[in-house]
Amino acid sequence: MDPAIVLFGLGIGVLVGMTGMGGGSLMTPLLILIFGIQPTTAIGTDIVYSAITKTVGGWRHFKMGTVNMELVKWLSFGSVPAAVAGVALVSIVAHSVGEDRLDSLVYAVLGGTLLMVGIITLARALILRNLIDERDRFEVEKRHKVAAIVIGATTGFVIGITSAGSGTVIAILLIAVYRLAPKKVVGTDVFHAAILLWAAGLAHIVGGNVDFGLAGNILVGSIPGVIIGSALSDKAPQGFIRSALGLVLIGSGIVTIQKGDPQVWPIAAGVAAIGLGGVLYAPHWLNRRRKRQHEQEADQAAALARTLPVD
Repeated sequence: MDPAIVLFGLGIGVLVGMTGMGGGSLMTPLLILIFGIQPTTAIGTDIVYSAITKTVGGWRHFKMGTVNMELVKWLSFGSVPAAVAGVALVSIVAHSVGEDRLDSLVYAVLGGTLLMVGIITLARALILRNLIDERDRFEVEKRHKVAAIVIGATTGFVIGITSAGSGTVIAILLIAVYRLAPKKVVGTDVFHAAILLWAAGLAHIVGGNVDFGLAGNILVGSIPGVIIGSALSDKAPQGFIRSALGLVLIGSGIVTIQKGDPQVWPIAAGVAAIGLGGVLYAPHWLNRRRKRQHEQEADQAAALARTLPVD
């Protein structure tokens, strides 16, 4: 047993339980940069340990009534197949270009993703909270279901490749798109992440990318950590924690990209930025379109009323 890895697992478990964020985004770069684990093994092992950790946290949040099960279902329809496809892509690339080249590509993609995750985490902590009216519940309509499938598919694919963002990215989208209150964001995010990570984790196990001994060391610390964090989720200073997490993720991204292909990481960051920006902007565009349609229908009804004869 490695006490350092157990301690890191405890700390990250507490963070995941409190905020739903930080698991894969922090543990994967820690395993690579501090403990010298090969990137693909670090990603696969991190996903498997995170699946177990978030299963514990998800069950706790389910018992607390903080999970929107309807959203979880539609997010999973998109995220599960996309995550498996992401893992399959890693295996295909490994056979095509070799392990050394794959490591360079994974460093670049992971670093670029961490940069974007860090930036949107800061945006959530410093900007979005003051701009969006949050709500505990709402009726899930067709447009919400479509958005959930798209969000699940895009984030699931990235998570299958990098393990980063299962909490952070989806949490920011749950706030921006659905305006969920913090406790509902954490509960829904953690419960969905457990389902998503089990799918990706099983795919990584089949691909031989998991170190079970390493995963066991992390779990010794992370399981009690996530239980403690879940109990503290309503009391923790969320804004401060998210701001600090955002800065740490940006720093991890900068360090990680220095080990990767310098031509790939800007592309990864750019694609992530465009994709996330599109998902964030789509609901606002749809709302404006719907509002214009209602205004046109009202104008047409008023014009028709003026043309009808008066009895």
